[in-house]
Amino acid sequence: MVRRDNVDTKADYVVIQALENGVTIMGLTRGTNTKFHHSEKLDKGEIMIAQFTEHTSAIKIRGKAKVLTGVGSIIPEGYGQ
Repeated sequence: MVRRDNVDTKADYVVIQALENGVTIMGLTRGTNTKFHHSEKLDKGEIMIAQFTEHTSAIKIRGKAKVLTGVGSIIPEGYGQ
């Protein structure tokens, strides 16, 4: 955990690159009732950098996208490097 501006945050980031138009990225909340709290749409080639925080415990991606994390990258089958 990193402390910035008097706020504790998780230091884990992910980079998401859309491989097609209309990729949807949704942030999901922590807690006993997981809910969607934010969504974004990306078009082909657009990149979003997202961070896991005290409020965001998961990120759902709908569509074809390349995801880069601290432990490696994920590309949907059939889309190559």
